[in-house]
Amino acid sequence: MSLPPLRLRMGADDTCATASAKTADTQPWTRQALQLSRSWQLSQGTGVTVAVVDTGVGESAPALSGRVTAVDDAGQDCVGHGSFAAGLIAAAPTGKGAVTGVAPHARVLAIRGTDDRGNPSAQRIADGITAAVDQGASVVYVGQTLTTGSKELTEAVAHATAKDVLVVAPATPDIAPKGADGKTDTRARAYWPARLPRVLSVVDFGPAGGRPKDAPGVLDADLAAPGDAVVGIGPKGRGHFIGSGASLAAAHVAGAAALIRSYHPDLSATEVSRRLLQAAYPDEAPRLDTYAGLTAVLPTEAAAAEPEPGPAHLPAAASATPRERALMIGSGGLGLVLLVGAAMVIVPRGKARGWRPADRTPSDGT
Repeated sequence: MSLPPLRLRMGADDTCATASAKTADTQPWTRQALQLSRSWQLSQGTGVTVAVVDTGVGESAPALSGRVTAVDDAGQDCVGHGSFAAGLIAAAPTGKGAVTGVAPHARVLAIRGTDDRGNPSAQRIADGITAAVDQGASVVYVGQTLTTGSKELTEAVAHATAKDVLVVAPATPDIAPKGADGKTDTRARAYWPARLPRVLSVVDFGPAGGRPKDAPGVLDADLAAPGDAVVGIGPKGRGHFIGSGASLAAAHVAGAAALIRSYHPDLSATEVSRRLLQAAYPDEAPRLDTYAGLTAVLPTEAAAAEPEPGPAHLPAAASATPRERALMIGSGGLGLVLLVGAAMVIVPRGKARGWRPADRTPSDGT
């Protein structure tokens, strides 16, 4: 059954997103790719709040019921993108299709980073990151990309870093922009806030391991995660939508970060980021490994866990007489071993060549 497509923006004549009348028939491919069943045995994100700075999050979405706190008007999502991303992060299963977020026990803090039609601005995103930090989120997901905004976004991310909050963002847009000639421009560019050093930047891949044709180019993404042909929820109802793009991959990484922050509450945001990166599957952009992120023992952690060696204790010097006696016995024993070894080699070889002991009987007349 085909699902309705996810929107990133609304056109001038578009109406607000409504509930989807269709649901997925089977579990999405992302569930196995993210190793969610194994990961949930250790953590489901309890006690962690993930801020979703995007188009808003529908508070009435059944999969997020009772776990959404909205800032200002962010509890309404006319576009649907923010609700879809929030579902990838924290949706609980609601019947057929079992579409479940990475951290189904985490809470969601909805903050609008766009206007009501999905158009972002640097100031809105920066204010959203700052508000998320100030209201207690430990992970901040940004669902939009910008080509400008260095000053505002640098200050907002610095504020998050100072407060031990991890920021996750897509490394590239979901849809490649059009060039001056009207053709799709897939050249790689750097986008804000993902280009900032303290932001965990994410690119997408699909069920076959690659990216879709005409996907936007990407520069130096930190991680890759499932982001193509992804099934998720809408702002209302129990139906499902389907979407693709790096913003959806980033939502999965934000959910994985929530699992780790819940399972390892003593780790800093920097340590959570490092754990996700070092536990990832090696590739051009390392691929998210959710279970390994929870369970891996990283090199520095292993070294820290090993006890430091104590001072060396040398045995007291033995008396000269027993030592000399031991040397003599040892030397004699070694000599005997060498003689036996030589005999074992020489005698068999001699017999093989027809050697015989010399005849010692005196000849006649002697």
